[in-house]
Amino acid sequence: MHIDTKDGIPVRLVMTEADDWHLHVRDGALLGAVLPDTVRRFRRAIIMPNLEPPVTTVAAARAYRERILACVPRDGRFTPLMTLYLTAATTVGDIEEAADSGLIAAVKYYPAGATTNSRQGVSDIRQCDAVLGAMERFDIPLLMHGEVVDPAVDAFAREEVFLERVLTPLLGDFPRLRVVMEHITTAAAVAFVREGPRTLAATLTAHHMLLNRNALFEGGIRPHHYCRPLLQPEGDRRALVAAAISGHPRFFLGTDSAPHPRFAKESACGCAGIYTAHAALELYAEIFADAGALDRLEGFASHFGADFYGLPRNTGTVCLERGPLQVPQTVSFGVGEGVPFRAGMTVDWHLAGTAG
Repeated sequence: MHIDTKDGIPVRLVMTEADDWHLHVRDGALLGAVLPDTVRRFRRAIIMPNLEPPVTTVAAARAYRERILACVPRDGRFTPLMTLYLTAATTVGDIEEAADSGLIAAVKYYPAGATTNSRQGVSDIRQCDAVLGAMERFDIPLLMHGEVVDPAVDAFAREEVFLERVLTPLLGDFPRLRVVMEHITTAAAVAFVREGPRTLAATLTAHHMLLNRNALFEGGIRPHHYCRPLLQPEGDRRALVAAAISGHPRFFLGTDSAPHPRFAKESACGCAGIYTAHAALELYAEIFADAGALDRLEGFASHFGADFYGLPRNTGTVCLERGPLQVPQTVSFGVGEGVPFRAGMTVDWHLAGTAG
């Protein structure tokens, strides 16, 4: 890693190529429109399986991987890391096949009804104990959308209740199962991961570290700031930043970039998700630079996730430079226009290329 400064201010950063450990690229025309943004910034990405229908088998994951690779630009170097969608119908045999295939990097748990395309998720994860046991035996990580779906629980408290009701007993019963609590949003989750076993890690999004829940209501309802899990109060946002810049090896980058056409966001029942892939690495650089911790971005973005997943670190490099990146008001999603994060505004850093 190398950082150039001018008058004591970082102006250029060269670091190991980064990975995105939580990404939505959808399918069809939308896939073709958004994937180049990720390929320009990341060497690998964990691909979410919540398509319609969801990716529940090795055969479906293999076919999806081929569709993704077909959309990689000719000059791009990108490896999609495939996942299976956990359902009540998932079997031990499915996990054995996943382990034998060498294709499946993880299995994703969605609480039924929690977020986009989660209708076929699991209502009670303890009904999947046999499957979880097989995942533990074959060392296949479990990726968890960390919310409870209970109308009696306040929408902003879903993550904290999840820690108590779901994650604590699960870790106790499956002590060797590697678990990633994805897109954490609260100080409680930060503390839980810090104090948890080495088998537990968490991903952090740029948008949860840049926005608090006031951003949902600035000048009216802001549908393009609506995501699941929800943005949280300022104290939680600060706790996320502190975790990211801490150098703790079990916190690492996962954008949860989630493209939805504008018409699907600006509707009576708008979709949850924020599109950040167009400026993802630059946004993290802004966060780390503003916190005076740019020297710790490489570990968070390029090392810790690979280490946790047991994969080799990347060998190429990527260069970022200080200077405004102008974000357009809209981008093409192939199935309509989309509104990217920071639409019409700027990001403090821009991508300057890769070095091999």
